[in-house]
Amino acid sequence: MQQPSAYVYILQCRDSSLYTGWTNDLDARVSTHQAGRGAKYTRSRLPVKLVYYERLSDKNAALRREAELKHLSHQEKLLLIASGPH
Repeated sequence: MQQPSAYVYILQCRDSSLYTGWTNDLDARVSTHQAGRGAKYTRSRLPVKLVYYERLSDKNAALRREAELKHLSHQEKLLLIASGPH
């Protein structure tokens, strides 16, 4: 079995909004967001908290899953967070 090399993740922002992204290094990416050097969306909504992530086999799988998650409603994302790995 191949080691996972990519992650899709959801951050909860200070205003309770949710941000979805992907990365090859989850810890480093979350730290970048927390430092205000992440996505423009999260910079004005600090602090952020990692509330959900999935390990995936590669970048393409992560990009596909990220697109799927971004199409979920806020409520659907909350249900996913409540029931999934994090």
